[in-house]
Amino acid sequence: MKKVILPSLLLSLACPAPPAAHAGDVHQPAPMPPAIEAPRDVAYAGTVRLWVDATDLDRKIFRVRESIPVAGPGAATLLYPKWLPGDHGPTGPIGEFAGLVITASGRPVEWTRDTVEMTAFRVMVPQGATALDLEFQCLSPVEARAGSVAITPEIVNLEWNTVVLYPAGYYASRIQVEPSVRLPDGWGFGTALETASSSGGTTHFKVVSLDTLVDSPIFAGRYYRQVDLDPGAAVPVRLNVVADEPGLLEIGPEALAALRALPQQAYKLFGARHYDHYDILLALSDNLGAASLEHHRSSENVTVPTFFTAWGKVVIGRDLVPHEYLHSWNGKFRRPADLWTPDFNVPMRDSLLWVYEGQTDYWGKMMTARTGFLSKQQALDLLAWEAATFDNRPGRSWRPLQDTTNEPILTTAQSNGLGLWGSWQRQGDFYWEGVLIWLDADTLIRTRTQGRKSLDDFARAFFGVDDGSYATLTYTFDDVVKTLNDVMPYDWAAFLRARLDGHGPGAPLDGLTRGGYRLVYTDKESDFYHSAEAPRKIDDFTFSLGFVVDKESALAEVVWNSPAFAAGLTVGTQIIAVNGFAYEGDRLRDSVRDAAKAGAAPILLLVRKGNRYSTVSMDYHGGLRYPHLQRIAGSPALLDDILAPRK
Repeated sequence: MKKVILPSLLLSLACPAPPAAHAGDVHQPAPMPPAIEAPRDVAYAGTVRLWVDATDLDRKIFRVRESIPVAGPGAATLLYPKWLPGDHGPTGPIGEFAGLVITASGRPVEWTRDTVEMTAFRVMVPQGATALDLEFQCLSPVEARAGSVAITPEIVNLEWNTVVLYPAGYYASRIQVEPSVRLPDGWGFGTALETASSSGGTTHFKVVSLDTLVDSPIFAGRYYRQVDLDPGAAVPVRLNVVADEPGLLEIGPEALAALRALPQQAYKLFGARHYDHYDILLALSDNLGAASLEHHRSSENVTVPTFFTAWGKVVIGRDLVPHEYLHSWNGKFRRPADLWTPDFNVPMRDSLLWVYEGQTDYWGKMMTARTGFLSKQQALDLLAWEAATFDNRPGRSWRPLQDTTNEPILTTAQSNGLGLWGSWQRQGDFYWEGVLIWLDADTLIRTRTQGRKSLDDFARAFFGVDDGSYATLTYTFDDVVKTLNDVMPYDWAAFLRARLDGHGPGAPLDGLTRGGYRLVYTDKESDFYHSAEAPRKIDDFTFSLGFVVDKESALAEVVWNSPAFAAGLTVGTQIIAVNGFAYEGDRLRDSVRDAAKAGAAPILLLVRKGNRYSTVSMDYHGGLRYPHLQRIAGSPALLDDILAPRK
């Protein structure tokens, strides 16, 4: 009789059952390395000495020597700063760190990198050693596509966090450092550090804590100028300018008046100052890497070379200097409790960036008009542009504004900090939409108190305490709500949470309408909108076709769910021709106007993606759309009052 094998038996023969598992057969994870010593609020014994040579302009290399005193033999861990204030994320450029050699009493000391925390270096201090002597380099990118360039033939931007290792186990405020720097001969520099002496081309600074050192960068330049912005004041405020060319250092009377109005208007707003001197560091360069970073007694600002020489023409980015300066109050003096950390390797949390950055951006926008950095109309046009951008933000449908505060941590692995679909991913929205939230709050207070109170009162109560102190004072969400309630009783917690956790649709525009203006669109660009396009050499069709075209006629941005998105266009797509003719910005604008006429055909774009060419039909007939703020007849012009200088 033929043997019959059932299907189930066939399966069992083909796939025999695994042997019974035994406890000893189960794989176990490898043990983690020992924990890095947690920072303690105790003084580190001795003073770290740090020497930086910043003269290698050709290779763009910072060469470093450092001496770290040690108490005796045993295990020690040295840390490279990772979590950086102002960046709000783990942005320490460890990839630029190289060449580490450690000795003690002239003998080599081996080091090993922690296998989990790549910014930690473990060493065994030998018997009899009183100090660890280090040599290493910071390899600044030699071109922009490799990263942020810190050294050019004319300018050096020295951020101390890139050129220091420090001992684990101590608050950064309890580690004392004596820093020195060698700059190219004849160069000038600006910094919040105070000079102790100069010799042999090297400047030696007074001893400071590690956190003060990291908070005090240097802008040095072949072409350098310092300007006193508050002449005769007991607490100096200085502008330190470096530039690609000497002629760019000329500052006209209108720009100088705006700069000198800045500290005065800030004092009127906050009613206090939190520095013993302040140095604005400003680089006018096409070659230096972008920088916009706040510090307690200084700020880093890199902008277009013609910032002063084309003052009447180039207005985009005018709020940069006011924004970073105002961070001395909001962000440096007062800082969210979960964003303050005892050293530079304890992780930060960014839940209150809509206050730290959002409200600073609000005051920065208002301060441009109060000081004269922008005219009132230019400030209104800037608000219209930003309001329109966020009123058309499709990403609001899935991502609340509160979650965008995590973005500085999420995007650190990306080279430019931005994704391809910014309108969908909502990166950085806590800045600009934060402006609309705080305008909403300001006009609400003004309306309900019949003009007796405003957000200025919040600023004075929240940031204006402890005049003269620059010790950081932390705050929580509840502290923000309490101070708002002290200004005007209201359910501020619900007000804020609705705007932070909601999904729209549309941006919070009540502040505009309550302020006496409505957001409208016309087919005419404002002067401000046009001036924002010209220096960047772009053509902006954000609110019509849904894309921005760069100087190479490639798409620099595509709005999610826009006509461009529907046509399959993406960032990087190059427009070759419009309706059969070579691409020009004005030609495409004319085509959009023509397509708005009754019975008009779709716009045909010849595009290139990689090595493929195709013709894309854009069935869009809505015409050109540019945002403006229009006065609401008969309503109080509260926004005009907000933009007016304080007397």
